[in-house]
Formats: sequence, C-alpha cells, structure tokens
Amino acid sequence: MNLKNLHSVYFLGIGGIGMSAIARWFNHIGVPVYGYDKTPSPLTEALESEGMQISYVDESSHIPEPFKNSGSDKLIVWTPAVPQTSVLYKYFEANDFAIKKRAAVLGLITRNMESVAIAGTHGKTTTSSMVAHLLKHAGHNTAAFLGGLTQNYKNNLILHDEGSTEAPVVVVEADEFDRSFLQLHPDLSIVTSIDPDHLDIYGDAEQLISGFAAFIKLTNPIGKLIIHQNAYEKVRNKEIGSSKIYQYGLNSGNIHADNIKVGTNSFSFDYVAEDQRIDGLVLEVPGFHNIENALAAVAVAVHYGLSKEAIIDGIATYKGVKRRFEKIYNSERITYIDDYAHHPEEIKAFLQSVKAMYPDKKITAVFQPHLFTRTRDFASGFSESLSLADSVILLDIYPAREQPIAGITSEMLLPKITSTNKWVVSKDELLSHLDQHTPEVLVTIGAGDIDRLVKPIEKWIKENEK
Repeated sequence: MNLKNLHSVYFLGIGGIGMSAIARWFNHIGVPVYGYDKTPSPLTEALESEGMQISYVDESSHIPEPFKNSGSDKLIVWTPAVPQTSVLYKYFEANDFAIKKRAAVLGLITRNMESVAIAGTHGKTTTSSMVAHLLKHAGHNTAAFLGGLTQNYKNNLILHDEGSTEAPVVVVEADEFDRSFLQLHPDLSIVTSIDPDHLDIYGDAEQLISGFAAFIKLTNPIGKLIIHQNAYEKVRNKEIGSSKIYQYGLNSGNIHADNIKVGTNSFSFDYVAEDQRIDGLVLEVPGFHNIENALAAVAVAVHYGLSKEAIIDGIATYKGVKRRFEKIYNSERITYIDDYAHHPEEIKAFLQSVKAMYPDKKITAVFQPHLFTRTRDFASGFSESLSLADSVILLDIYPAREQPIAGITSEMLLPKITSTNKWVVSKDELLSHLDQHTPEVLVTIGAGDIDRLVKPIEKWIKENEK
C-alpha cells in the first residue's frame, strides 16, 4: 500500500495512545482522519480539537460519508482493543476495506527512515521518550511515535523537520502485545526487559522470549542492539542475528552507572561505557529503573555523535512522561506520586525507588489491577511487590478488553500481601477512606482508569492542606 495515495483514514480505537500518534501523523500530512472509540477521554477530545472527527457509537449509521464505499484510497487502522465482533469492524470487513493493524501501518510509515526501536515488557515508553528528547534537544532531525504523552512536548508524536538536509531518525516504541513489533525493521534496537507478560497472547514465558528474539533478529545486521543484561540472559541462546550487542545494567555490563546519588527530587549518576564516560548526569525523573532507562538512551545519543555537554543538558531537561513517576503534589506533610506500573516487576522497581527517596516516611499504595488474566497469572508477584508499601489499598480489577473470570478478583491478592494495613475499596469510597487513614507518601499505581482519580485526589490533598 502506498500511503501517499490515501484520501482518508478511519481508526477503530482512535483513543489508544499508540493509535492516536499515528492518527496525528496522518492529520499532519493532510489526510482527513476519522475514528471510533468506546468512550470520550482527554486524548480523544484533544484529537477532535485538532480537526479529527470521532464517533463513540458502534453502529453503521454513524459511519462518515467518505467510508460509505470502499476504495484503494481509503484505509482502516485497527487495534485489537476493539473486538472483531464490533459492528463497525464487521462493516469494514464485509465491504472489502483495507484493514491494517496499527503496527503494520507504523511499519509502512517508517520503512524508508532510519529507525531506533525500543522494546521491552516495561521501560519502553520512558526510554523511547528519553531517546527522542536527547536527539531532538541536541538539534538532531528526529521524529518519534511514542506510547505516552511526553512532558517536554505535550504529545505522543514528535515531527521531524521535513525541510532539513539531514536525513531524519525516527524513534519508535516497539510494542510486544499481539507481536506488533515484528512489523518493524530497526537500524538500532533497545530491549529494556523480557519479563513474562501478555500470556493471554503468547501462552507461556518461553513463547514471549521467542517473540523478542524474533524482534531482535529484525535489527539491521550492521546495526546495534542495546539490551539490558537480564533480558540478554533470556535470549542469548536464541538466533538473534548479527548486529553488535551492548549489554547494560545499573551496576554492571558494557554500559553501567557509577556514583549514584538518591534525592527526593532527582537521581544523579555517571555513565560508564567501555570507550566513554560522562560524569555528573542529573535526572529529574527519579527511580533506579529510570537510571537504567537513561543508560540505554545515552548509548543511543553517543551512537549519533552527541557531545557530552549536549547529553548532560538533555538528561537534565528531560521532564518525563505523563503517569511515569509523575509527582503530582509535594509538601512537608504529604507527597503524592502517580505511576502507570501494572506488572509486578514494574511495581517493585517503582516502590523500591520511592522507599529510597523517602526512607523515613510511611508509603500508602493505591493499586488498580489491570486485566483479569494478568491478575490471575501474576497474583503472587503482585502481592509480593505491593508488600513493599506500608499500607495497600486495592481497587477493583480494570477489565479493559476482557470479560470477568470466575474467582479472579482484587481480594485474591490480599492474603499474601504482608503490609501492616491492607484493604479493598471501591473508587467511590477511596477519598473517604483516605480521610480516615491520612498518608505521608501516597502513590497511585495502575494502567486502567485510575488516572481519573488523580485530579480528585490532588483536590482532596489541597483541601486538607488548608
């Protein structure tokens, strides 16, 4: 398919963070964009304000005029978050429209551009946004399709300068869900982690590892693979191609950190590689895991020839991604941090960093499990990770694309949580519960709709501060 010949594009599930980035790209190049999503959100409202037409009704009567008939100049971009039983999906399928998954379209957009692809079961959004910011901030001609809204650019799409004489580099977040990352052919790849996840798709951990090995093998043979040590151990006996491999880790590897210092507002460290050392990096987005993400991002910056000064300034000015270790409120009495973590290893890394930042304060974690299958598959891991908090408040499971599974509830996590205090409460009851158990350090964790509680919690804190 030649994307330049498209007259209009329709997105089934336009409100997804990855879908919306591609929708914005088409809108930018002047292709009319239409779409459907189940419910309005701040993101869909932003897309509408940018000129895209969105419906929230899954009925054929709401199909816009350009899509009453199919044609080679029309494209349907689909995410599996919208089931194939959808009325709209069935309509487009029955009427012979070209239907492509988001990842396939992303592969078409980027196939003629030098690309850096960042994969991993966690850490990829932060790392990809760091890579994009370091290059962009240094004046390198850079585009990026990201899985989160960057605080620096207030967007999940970064556009390159089409008038530049410098060939652009495109930074792509490579999603393992539904094996989407196998649509890409990167010149340089980063793999941040390969922990068991999406077992509803892969079946077991071994199949997930094989999926990552297949992704790595797509890397240009004369390119580079920058991979976390723990991830490399899982694929080292697989066929992963011949690109040059650099392993990184917090304290060891070809690339590692030195002189790590923990503060309540930032972490500082030195970047150490076999042929390069950069001292005095200060990261305003805290977390030991974010130092590791920064190590990989700096390695890419070094690859593209950025100076030490540009890298130091780029790390110092990086503001993070919405809902990734986002400090919402901070005073002497209470600190409130929101994070997207939804896997046991992510929660563990997040809470370990929070404890290091506030060693003398009690931590209250509010967690909304995401997906019945993930809760079932990693129940023990969730309980163990959440036990790092002093108090744990569990919300009901956010189902996303799934139907309930008998016996799988938030309550099943309680018995193995060893925290002093632990409860299951409804979203409606949360603020009144917090009234009775005033926290010192409050964190909200999860990938569902827990983000809609952030503003009410912030308001509750401010009212209690008066």
